[in-house]
Amino acid sequence: MYIGPYHFDAPLMLAPMAGITDQPFRNLCYELNADLCVSEMVTSEKRLWNSRKTRLRLKHEHEKGIRSVQIAGTDPLKLATAAQFNVEHGAQIIDINMGCPAKKVCNVMAGSALLKNEVLVGDILHAVVQSVDVPVTLKIRTGWDQQNRNAVNIARIAEQSGIQCLSVHGRTRADAYKGMAEYDTIAAVKNSVKIPVIANGDINTPKKARQVLKLTQADGLMIGRAALGNPWIFQQIKFYLTTNRLLAQPENAEVSRLLSTHLQNLHLFYGETAGVRIARKHIGWYIKAWYNIQATETRSFINHINRVDDAGKQLELIAQFFNTQQSPQTTQAA
Repeated sequence: MYIGPYHFDAPLMLAPMAGITDQPFRNLCYELNADLCVSEMVTSEKRLWNSRKTRLRLKHEHEKGIRSVQIAGTDPLKLATAAQFNVEHGAQIIDINMGCPAKKVCNVMAGSALLKNEVLVGDILHAVVQSVDVPVTLKIRTGWDQQNRNAVNIARIAEQSGIQCLSVHGRTRADAYKGMAEYDTIAAVKNSVKIPVIANGDINTPKKARQVLKLTQADGLMIGRAALGNPWIFQQIKFYLTTNRLLAQPENAEVSRLLSTHLQNLHLFYGETAGVRIARKHIGWYIKAWYNIQATETRSFINHINRVDDAGKQLELIAQFFNTQQSPQTTQAA
């Protein structure tokens, strides 16, 4: 499949996640075989572009892969201007957010709330596609709620508007992240359009990845929450799809090394004060993914390191913790 000039074979993509898919995390996932990593969403409100948060989201120097930037908003003209602004700052692909279920986004009728208004969807997609010379992609959900699943209609509008790839999270906005992802709707979307369709939702093991590809006939997969604390998932899935064998789990020393590198990159990217604070959630995700989070000593360690404000001390404590651990307790899930 192609997204503009970019060629992919059954790609594995990192889903855009606010507060998570910053450049340090994207680069880490690119190193571990992700094919495309989509940035945190950038607002279409021009008055916010000079905020520190947005300035950091616009930084693409040293990006290890294709620079795909997600934009969010409700006004076609503002979104078109935002697309142009991000291309000027290095974006090679523009992704439009119509999938976020967060209340603060939907309350201003952005994100997945846009799925309620198919006319506005068409206006937005047409305006953005016409405003830039780079490929434009779209991320959606299956609909607003269980009674209003209109992903197939939105997919056809997207194709007619010139969208070059469509990612579908297999839940409605009302579902948020509850229940099981509905792959039959993604399959229906795939059958309704000729543009590439990427399946998203509950893809958390290599065998589940193969199952979803078979059920949906999607052109690729998008991984979100399953990558938290386990960026190796891209390697694991790709290895399994290629060889039909499960890749060995990373050794304890490898988990420690990768987490330490991730933390150092966060400290450099955000500065020590903010970097240490942002690193805390990642530390929790890594430990939850690989170790017994319920163990008293593990919980005590997390409580302790979450009070540390010094970057060097944070790294020192991580090294000490991993030196006392056995290799990861879990085996790769089926």
